Amino acid sequence: MATTYNASTSRQTFSPIRLGLSFLGDRCAALHEWYGCQRIRARLLALSDRELYDIGISRGEIDYVASNPDVDPRGTRRAE
Repeated sequence: MATTYNASTSRQTFSPIRLGLSFLGDRCAALHEWYGCQRIRARLLALSDRELYDIGISRGEIDYVASNPDVDPRGTRRAE
């Protein structure tokens, strides 16, 4: 019984290619997250001290809040 293999119709991805795509996907996700944190940081830095006080953070907490967007800076609950 002879079995033929047609590489053009195979759905399996060559392992190094799959690993490379995974690596690029991880880096792209990390870059996207970093960019989002930088945007949050820039927006918070643009606020006055009074506006920051109104939302419950101080100017010294901006870096922490920008790096941890899923944590409520007041510590009372998780942001949704």
